[in-house]
Amino acid sequence: MIFELIFTEKADSQLDALESSKNKKVVLKAVKKTLGLIETDLKHQSLQTHGYSDLEGANGEKVFESYAQNRTPGAYRIFWHYGPLKGQITVVAIVPHP
Repeated sequence: MIFELIFTEKADSQLDALESSKNKKVVLKAVKKTLGLIETDLKHQSLQTHGYSDLEGANGEKVFESYAQNRTPGAYRIFWHYGPLKGQITVVAIVPHP
């Protein structure tokens, strides 16, 4: 199934910041690849997707974490949930791992 990605205002501004940063080109490439996999192949092994209990969607949705990078200091993660409509995924945040 192919999902339509919806971005929260926060996630949209985080992606814009990556796109406008000259020293984040490698991160941007990884994030875009991950977003593409979330859209088309949620079960892809490299995503290492799992539930994330410290966040929930605006309406109490279960939030998931997918890896954009791995084994990298400050590796980027993408947080998302299903919905609001069937066939949609809402990207909540695109941030470096603490």
